Amino acid sequence: MTETADEQGALPPTTREQRWRMILGQEAEASCGALPKPLQGIDQALAALYEPDGTGGLGRRGGRGASSPNVARWLGDIRRYFPSSVVQVMQRDALQRLDLTQMLLEKEMLEQVQPDVHLVASLIGLSQVIPAETKETARMVVRQVVDDLLRQLEEPMRSAVSGALDRARRNRRPRLAEIDWHRTIRTNLRNWQPELRTVVPQELIGYGRKARKPQREVVLCIDQSGSMAASVVYSSIFGAVMASLPAVSTKLVVFDTEVVDMSEQLDDPVDLLFGVQLGGGTDIHRAVTYCQSLIREPHNAILVLISDLYEGGVEDRLLARARELLEAGVQFIVLLALSDEGTPSYDHALAARLAALGVPSFACTPDAFPGLMAAAIRRDDINQWAGGQGLLTTR
Repeated sequence: MTETADEQGALPPTTREQRWRMILGQEAEASCGALPKPLQGIDQALAALYEPDGTGGLGRRGGRGASSPNVARWLGDIRRYFPSSVVQVMQRDALQRLDLTQMLLEKEMLEQVQPDVHLVASLIGLSQVIPAETKETARMVVRQVVDDLLRQLEEPMRSAVSGALDRARRNRRPRLAEIDWHRTIRTNLRNWQPELRTVVPQELIGYGRKARKPQREVVLCIDQSGSMAASVVYSSIFGAVMASLPAVSTKLVVFDTEVVDMSEQLDDPVDLLFGVQLGGGTDIHRAVTYCQSLIREPHNAILVLISDLYEGGVEDRLLARARELLEAGVQFIVLLALSDEGTPSYDHALAARLAALGVPSFACTPDAFPGLMAAAIRRDDINQWAGGQGLLTTR
């Protein structure tokens, strides 16, 4: 534990008494003393797994229904607090000590559980330790949730983005084959000529000419920390839908302290999700720098950073990079969460500093995300759009 604190620079050195207190649990507080606040998160992660009451909120029958978000959060916490060798041991202990083993290994049990985004997040977080013979069952559950989400979200996303692109490239001087007759007639109804029983169009409105190249570049940059688990799932779905639209060049990048470009896997969200490693540290500046390298036409680019903004790197470097992107003409948007879990926990100070630069920062629900992308494609004022949707933006 001392090693992890030194590596991350976020926790103070521990004393011998504090280490024994965390090893022995709550009952040792009288003899070892209370833990300082920075160490309480580590203690809660240990207690959730090893203390009889499961005080961290997982419980002995965790992993189902409402407890699923706690599992995903716990998986992110242990990766943040402990080195990878210890994380592997704790994950295996969780599979054995909690009822997660039953849920993950028995097809009959999985069929009784209502699959949802949180369950998917838990399965993805445990994907590295799920036995090979049960991975197909896990993939079956993830596939079911992904297919359900695609049915709900694909058409709104496709319609919103396609409509925004059509309006952005509306053709006012169309050739005959490009005339949008329905829109042209509606626009020219005031020119109805009763004696001729026809409309004399004074303004022709056409479909946008088919582009030879994508009209917008969209880069989704997604934080892999455990608290962002549901956001990773929704982002993968939306990324896959946008990638299927020829008029949009879509890239998807996930990051912790490392950056991984998952763009080539956007054709199958399930494969993409099983390639994600939930948890770990965070280096937002490094990820944003990589995303900047993917952008070919800044004035046609939309960069959506999905992160709680707990930066493990240097904040000032991130802010300088954000300023550089904005000056180049990139639409830079920060989503503090892409989920329906309510108000997220995030770094308010960094969000405010980004907002002061002109980077809109707010949490977004999955239902609102298609509208957000449409507004960005139309180059609307995103803060004004978010306010109209009742989404609270950072000032």
